Amino acid sequence: MYEKFNLTESARLVHHYITHMVDPAYDNLPYWLLLPNKKPAEAAHCRVDDAELVGSWYEGLCCCMDILGTKEGDEVKQSLRRHLMKSWGEHGLRFCEPYPWTHTVHASFHEMGYILPAMNLITEEYPDDELAEMRTAELVRGMRSLVIERKVRTFWSGDSEEPVPVYEFPNDVYLKYGGFDLTRHTGRGEQPIRNAVSLLALVRRWELKGDEVALDLAKGLANHLLGVSRYFNYRMEFFGHVHSAVWFAAGIIKLGRLTDDKNYIEKGKGIYDYALSLSSSFGWLPEYAQWHPIEEEHCETCCIKDMIVGAHELIQCGYTEYWDVMNRFARNQLMENQVRYTGYVTCDNTLPDGDGITYRDIDKRMRGGFTGGSEPNSISLTRFRSIAGCCVGTAPVALKTVWDDAVTTENGVLTVNIPLDKDTACYRLTSEIPNEGRVSLTLKNGGRAGFRLYAWMGVPNILKNGDRIDAPIENGVLVADTAPGDTLELTFNIETQTHSEHVRGTDYTVFTRGCDVVKLDPPGEHVRLYQRDLSVPKVYPSPEDVEYTGAANYGPTQQGSRK
Repeated sequence: MYEKFNLTESARLVHHYITHMVDPAYDNLPYWLLLPNKKPAEAAHCRVDDAELVGSWYEGLCCCMDILGTKEGDEVKQSLRRHLMKSWGEHGLRFCEPYPWTHTVHASFHEMGYILPAMNLITEEYPDDELAEMRTAELVRGMRSLVIERKVRTFWSGDSEEPVPVYEFPNDVYLKYGGFDLTRHTGRGEQPIRNAVSLLALVRRWELKGDEVALDLAKGLANHLLGVSRYFNYRMEFFGHVHSAVWFAAGIIKLGRLTDDKNYIEKGKGIYDYALSLSSSFGWLPEYAQWHPIEEEHCETCCIKDMIVGAHELIQCGYTEYWDVMNRFARNQLMENQVRYTGYVTCDNTLPDGDGITYRDIDKRMRGGFTGGSEPNSISLTRFRSIAGCCVGTAPVALKTVWDDAVTTENGVLTVNIPLDKDTACYRLTSEIPNEGRVSLTLKNGGRAGFRLYAWMGVPNILKNGDRIDAPIENGVLVADTAPGDTLELTFNIETQTHSEHVRGTDYTVFTRGCDVVKLDPPGEHVRLYQRDLSVPKVYPSPEDVEYTGAANYGPTQQGSRK
């Protein structure tokens, strides 16, 4: 017996993390920095808690609550909403509060990529919240007012007008008391792409509210990135931050689809396909492209989220081959990047919380978090971001995308795209993968329904109420007519297969059953991944196996930011 893909359990666990890894002394402000291998373990505040996280955790918690169909967690959700509605300033930007662990109070344009999606959600869920609508509109207009608009090319051969809007921000930091100070920067580099990650949310703002300023800003940022920035080469390859690049790619694909601009779609697909070429078949991909030696790279869960959202956008454009990417990435590396066992964590509940640090029940509260840096076969607890606050907020977006896309209706056909367990008012879906090659769909109201076919299914059979039937294949979907209460079953042969794969500078033997990876060889340390064979005892580190070597492991900037 093997572990099944259980998306709802993953959502329940990260819901637990988001609602427990918060600080009631500061109206449930999130803790970004978690040190699980310190003895005792601790979580600590840093500036990003009130900058990026109040947005991304709001969005993530909304996604979890929707998947689970629950109102539990609403107290934390409303706290995050209150945080979001504070600290607005010049040019409509949202700044961080001057907490004791905050240094310079500023807004980062990269962080607006997390704030704007949350504000979109608030305006959508609470249409009578006039202040939220005003803040969202002002944020879009404020960012638009701060860009440099490149209108004319002045070159040795003469002057020529730019045929399309081309916008870029002068810097990646805007000081609350000082504006653009070009002597200061985040130090991350790659300003054009990191400043443009709000593009997907800008397009969504236009889709929701018809906000033409949002559309104009989205086009201008897209044109700059795809043109004079020279960030991408002619094959749409890039050097640097995969999370930002693929997030941007998802945005321009959506922009192209909604504006019927095939150039945007093709460019976005090119960026996505390049990132896909860097990944494993099961969803591990590097945090950076062509920056470090590949064997030094780790997989940030945010990147997996972007690949799943990007696959969704490409599917909406008619590229159905990306269903397989979404399916494999979601049920494999995304699931493995979530922390479920915490017996290796040393806690000391006698230490009082205070000064922006908490020690209380870290082992229990951290269950459900997502890593910011896995190897294909392990999560190293001694690495900074072994659990990352940013990934905790973005992973639920991936879960929600897969949950919503698992079953869709197109051209009157209810189609199972992602085999999983899901029960709604219209249907009940169950999957026995990887233990059996069997997926069942019960139609509560009847109608045309079917299953999307994948190569790993071989030649499947379809049954209705236990009897084998003949059914046509329409656009890659095996379709049958049903009456209310009928059950369709897709059955196919499933057995353990192996293949070799070179990932992160190492040769792995990958054991698969259907679309699920059940084992990787060689195994990893500290937290071993892909231990999915339930007949084999799982191997986890003990507290003695995990050495804490000091703050240097976690980076001087992050560790020092709360001092």
